[in-house]
Amino acid sequence: MAGTRIWDLPTRLFHWLLATLVVFSVVTAKVGGLWMDWHMRSGYTILALVLFRILWGCAGSHYARFGNFVRPPTVVLAYLRGRVGHVAGHSPIGALSVIALLSALLLQAATGLFTSDDSFTEGPLARLASDMVVDRLSTIHRYGEWAIFALVGLHVAAIAYYSTVRGVVLVGPMITGKHPSSDIVAAEDGASLRMRALVFSVIAAGLVGYLVTL
Repeated sequence: MAGTRIWDLPTRLFHWLLATLVVFSVVTAKVGGLWMDWHMRSGYTILALVLFRILWGCAGSHYARFGNFVRPPTVVLAYLRGRVGHVAGHSPIGALSVIALLSALLLQAATGLFTSDDSFTEGPLARLASDMVVDRLSTIHRYGEWAIFALVGLHVAAIAYYSTVRGVVLVGPMITGKHPSSDIVAAEDGASLRMRALVFSVIAAGLVGYLVTL
């Protein structure tokens, strides 16, 4: 496919795996019962993915780095007023969506480690906290899903708006990694970058594995 690489393979794998696990986590939580074991495992994986994305946002490819897409409020306002253009990668508004989603998912996954339903399901760190702390974090976790629903809904609505109204294709590049324009900076996506991603993945998974076995 012609075009310029903007999304490296690790970023694309992260995106689609995270989306799949968020849906899986919601479904397993609603079904309950023995599926809660899978809900917990999904939550651990989401936490590892978010930690990986934080690392990747600091040392990933060009368009994946926070420093290359997170903009100050003045730029966001200028973009909303049509005074600042956007070609590839996350727009100033898209950047806010990314940060909000990552923050919400990090909070949701972290509080899940301490949750308890006083019956069958208990997070791996619940025994390390007082009943009052567990109760508060369980409440945050329970209501946090509504924040995630809202953010995911806005994310999907924004994609639909950009695709249908502004004619900007967002889903395709996240699948192929390619942007149709040739006048933009190409993102690195070679073996060394993928090895770096693997190292970050192991670090993130190892940290989560350590936390859940405390």
